[in-house]
Order: sequence, then C-alpha cells, then structure tokens
Amino acid sequence: MANTAERFTSLDVFRGMTVCFMIIVNTPGSGAEAWGPLNHADWIGFTPTDLVFPSFLFAVGNALSFSKAKYESNTAFLAKVFKRTVIIFLLGYLMYWFPFFHRVDNEWVFNSVANTRIMGVLQRIALCYFFGSLIVHYCTQKTAIIISALLLISYWVFLVYFGEASKEYTMLGNAGTRLDKLIIGDAHLYHKGGGPIAFDPEGLLSTMTSIVNVIGGFLAGSYLQKKGKNYESVAMLLVCGALLICTALFWGQFLPVSKKMWTSSFSLLTIGIDLATLGCLILAIEIKNIRWGTSFFLIFGRNPLAIYLLSELLLAPLQLLWVCPELSVFDWINQVFYQRIFPGSLGAFVFAMSYMLLCWVVAYILDKRRIYIKI
Repeated sequence: MANTAERFTSLDVFRGMTVCFMIIVNTPGSGAEAWGPLNHADWIGFTPTDLVFPSFLFAVGNALSFSKAKYESNTAFLAKVFKRTVIIFLLGYLMYWFPFFHRVDNEWVFNSVANTRIMGVLQRIALCYFFGSLIVHYCTQKTAIIISALLLISYWVFLVYFGEASKEYTMLGNAGTRLDKLIIGDAHLYHKGGGPIAFDPEGLLSTMTSIVNVIGGFLAGSYLQKKGKNYESVAMLLVCGALLICTALFWGQFLPVSKKMWTSSFSLLTIGIDLATLGCLILAIEIKNIRWGTSFFLIFGRNPLAIYLLSELLLAPLQLLWVCPELSVFDWINQVFYQRIFPGSLGAFVFAMSYMLLCWVVAYILDKRRIYIKI
C-alpha cells in the first residue's frame, strides 16, 4: 500500500492544466469567430472545450481524497464544508453582478439585483463540493458509487418524464430549464449576449449529474493513494476510463451527450476522458519522470480558484471601459493589435493565449512570494 501522504505531481499538473484551459476558452478575442475547438457544442455533441469544467470538478474530487483525513471531528468537517460552500457561492454570485454598473447610451446604469444571475460556474462548484464532500465523508466508496448511479439514472428519468412532451432534450423544453424558471425565475437565469432567451447551463437539476464528476475524481484520488505510482495504477485508470467512455457513447444513443444539459452520458464521458488523461500524466510524470513543462501548470494549480476568479474579474473592466463610443478597451485591443497582426480566428486564439499568460504571471508572483489563497 502506498503512503497516503505521498504527493502526486501529476494531480497538481492536472489541476493546473484545467485552470489554464479554463481561462483560454473563457476569453477568446473579439473581432472574429473564436477558433473552433474553443467553442462549446451548440447543444448536442462534444468539443474539447466541453471537457474543461467537468475536469475542474474532477480535480475538486481529487483534492477531497487528500483532505478528507485531516478533519478530526464531524463538527470541524461540517464547519469547514459549510463555510467554504457559502464563500465560493457568494463569490460566484458577486462575480456575475460585478462591476455593478453598465453603460447605456453613454450613461451609467446600476445592475439591478432583480436581474442578477444566481447560478453560475463558481456556484455549481460550491454545490458540487458541498454534496460531494458529504457523500464521500459519510459513505463508503461502494455506497458513493451506488449514489452516483442513482443520480445519473434519476436525472435521465426527470428529463424524460418532466420535460415538455417531445421537447425533453431541447433548450426550453427540458425539465432543467422548466425547474429553473419555476424556482429561480427568468430574470435570474443566464441570457446569452443579453438576449431574451433564458437558459442556465449551470442550472439546478443538472447539478445532480455534475456531483458525479466530483465523486469520480475522489475515487480516482483515493485509488492512487492506495495503489501508488506504478503501471498497475496507470492500467486501471486507462481501463476504467475506456469503459466509461464506451458506456457513455452507448448511452448517448438514447440520452444525448450535452454539456449544456450536463446529461448523464456527458458526465460519464468526461469522467472517462479525465481518468485516461490522468493515467497518461502519471505514466509520463511519475513513472517516466518527464518533467518538461510541469512547472508551468503547477503555478496555476497552487492558486486555482483565486486565479480563475481573477481572470473573470479582470475581463469585466476591459469590456466596460470605452476608448470611444461603441468601442470598449477589450475590442480596441483586439482590433488595433491582434486582428491586424493575426487576422481572423487566429487573432482570437492568440489573444486568449496572451490573456492566459497574463494571469499566469500573477500566479507566478503569488507563488514566488508563497501566497496561497485558500477559499
């Protein structure tokens, strides 16, 4: 049995890679269509970008497997979980409300609380962390697997029986959207581009299946702590990953793979890919001792939530402040620099890479000064 205190560089690199790509896909430049792989699937289907958020939840589960034993009592555990859940959820809510004002016809208008989005990326992370923590802390691993299966099947049942007839897998007809509108209301849902259509890809119902991604990450982390860094561990991760991918693709014939609905087949597919990716990282980094480039991602992995939050908050002023009427600082930078030097989708991609590197510099400075922001 491996030493449970043993550190896995591959897990830290995996977390850092996730944060890195999360920033890239969230901040494509303007003035041209984003590079294809940086787009989410329109509705049904799967792109590399669709893997990023599930991988972050998988990484949250990995971290839980290492921190679970630190709590000496149930009281301390519950206090930690409740506190962290509330903080992450509120940060996510404030992030969508920020910068609290917007411009209309050259006038500043306050962003009304009545129209502020309630759910979102950090909010989903908070809820998945909360329920995932309770499940893995109070249940055996076998029970956690059974609960995961029940969550995946129950979600499918909800979609089929509570969605609008013949429209159960459409944006406005699926059970998740109907539940969000009933409980949260249209005004507090995501409106793409500020348009009239209200739909939240991080809604209430689909949180059920995203919790499974956290449990999957926890089980993988626990297995690695038990078995250690060896070929057997790599083989098991690859085999389990392949089985989940095949199961997801088969299930996808009946329940479409969709990130925006976070369908059960999507959850299994992303866990399978994450297991395979983690297996490859362990083989390369831990066994073959290939360390090239790992330090770059480790910098991101040491302050993951803080750097993600920075990437979102820093973008808002760039889009809010105007160089001239109808042209924000964000658009101006892209038009006069990136689109002139790298026209089209390449320019949008290069901007995303540049912005990611800017965030990395901040993460590097924090790491050099040993500042680690724990949320």
